[in-house]
Amino acid sequence: KKNIERIAGIERTPDWWHRLYDTLAGMDPDRLSGLPVPLADGRTTIGPRHVLLPGPDTPADLARLGLKVAHPDAAHPLLEKLGALPATARAVLTTPQVRAAVAASLDAGEVWDEDAPDPEELADTVLTLVRAAALAPGEEPWLGALALPDEDGELAPAGELLLAGSPLASVLREDEVPYLDAEFAARWDADTLAACGVLTEFQLVRATDVGPRPGRTGAPRGRLSPSRTTPGLLDAVDVRGEDLLDQFPDTPVPPVATELIAVRDLDLVDDDRWPQALAMLAQPPLRDALTQPVRILLPDGTTRSVRSYTAWWLRDHPVLDGRRPAGLRSAGGDPLLAGLYAPADATGFEDEQVLRALGVRTSVRALLEEPGGAAELLGRLADPDREVTGHQLHALYGALADLDPEQVTLPDELRAVVDGEVVVVDAADAVVADAPDLLPLTAGLPLLPVAPARAADLADLFQVRRLSETVPAEVTTPGEEHEVPESVRILLGPKTPATYVEHEELVAGGTELDWRLTPDGVLHAATLEGVAAGLAWSASQWPRRFEVAALLEDPSRTAELARDRWFD
Repeated sequence: KKNIERIAGIERTPDWWHRLYDTLAGMDPDRLSGLPVPLADGRTTIGPRHVLLPGPDTPADLARLGLKVAHPDAAHPLLEKLGALPATARAVLTTPQVRAAVAASLDAGEVWDEDAPDPEELADTVLTLVRAAALAPGEEPWLGALALPDEDGELAPAGELLLAGSPLASVLREDEVPYLDAEFAARWDADTLAACGVLTEFQLVRATDVGPRPGRTGAPRGRLSPSRTTPGLLDAVDVRGEDLLDQFPDTPVPPVATELIAVRDLDLVDDDRWPQALAMLAQPPLRDALTQPVRILLPDGTTRSVRSYTAWWLRDHPVLDGRRPAGLRSAGGDPLLAGLYAPADATGFEDEQVLRALGVRTSVRALLEEPGGAAELLGRLADPDREVTGHQLHALYGALADLDPEQVTLPDELRAVVDGEVVVVDAADAVVADAPDLLPLTAGLPLLPVAPARAADLADLFQVRRLSETVPAEVTTPGEEHEVPESVRILLGPKTPATYVEHEELVAGGTELDWRLTPDGVLHAATLEGVAAGLAWSASQWPRRFEVAALLEDPSRTAELARDRWFD
């Protein structure tokens, strides 16, 4: 080690040092930590650590950035073992000296340093390194601070300059973002410029561990404050923060968004170019910023997912067919939503997940899966200005009946069928239609149509009565008991009643009926169609009532109808 110290001050040619390194290759590395290294700029440094070993493509003027680059003739594998780094483009780019030069590049012309490169030289050096490193856009976001000339010849950060002819330039309003100088841009390929931060596509920005700023009173409420964020995070994130925090109760320890990802510059899109802009947003990696929810960490350690910032912003702006997408229905989408939502032309933009993120309603199922979707649907059903058919209402109530009652707020008003007309009524007056034999007794009664299997669930969901529990309909006329034909029992299965009571005239609840299934399970009927309907209903085979009627009318068709059931 003392011998190494003795040679530290001698002057020799780089190739002499290279030969010396050959002779020292087998020594203990700890004894060589102070080994001199001749540099490309003529200086000599003590110790190989932090020295860059040049390659064939290493720029010649890196020393002007304060970097220690070994002389090419002295470069030796021993130096790398002792801590020197190969001067790859990526390694050079990520040195503190290059990062500092980029960060200060806007002020480079104001600081007198005859050895430092001017802004144009620095830009050429950095872009050369970026191209050689084949960086992807956004891989090194700090490069966006590199000073580049704009269309007026003034210096501006690369991340604030737009590349003419790029996809992003095609959708932004004119004169909103300055262009990169055309002559300068012509010297570089678009990928290199984009990797250096020049705007060619929509940019993602990120904030991690996002929590509330204390308000004026010191309470842990207020606007979201990104603790670590990339440049250019949309100012409106604070508004979104307040919107998010309003969803959670006040707690001593506030909720925190683990990561917030947004797309910047959406507010600069030309109103007429939103179809193209949305198509760009629907492609990875931007798509995730739109469709992936934000995860909120709650004080008790659990998490909740909320709508992404980008989706929240887009929902409130006229980006689809000249209208705000939230509350629209994709034209050609689920017909059950017709009348409840205004249709929007989404031709050529049919990614269902993206449409859902925008708030466009694509199907009843998707609507009810979204937080607050049931309340939204019920609110629209209760709007008398929105047209709904009986068929729609039947299917919609069937879908709603599948929901957990604890997750649905009881509505004040419901859409019901009154004497064949679909109208809005007080929820307390509505009755779930669960008994077809009682329909003749329901004049003026608001009925909620739903499939029989869902009737009890719907009544439980809305806390309303069922028709079978509401209308008293005691049979008051005599009848004669008959056995059910065997062919009908075979058709309808084991739940088929063995007998029924035939009436010349069937009166129940003061009204003449075709059939009546009383609470004790006895079927009363006055017509062939009534017998068929009652038997089918008793056996939970309501769709087969017409087939039963055919059998009762002509028993000789038993074999024919049995054969037809092969194809059920």
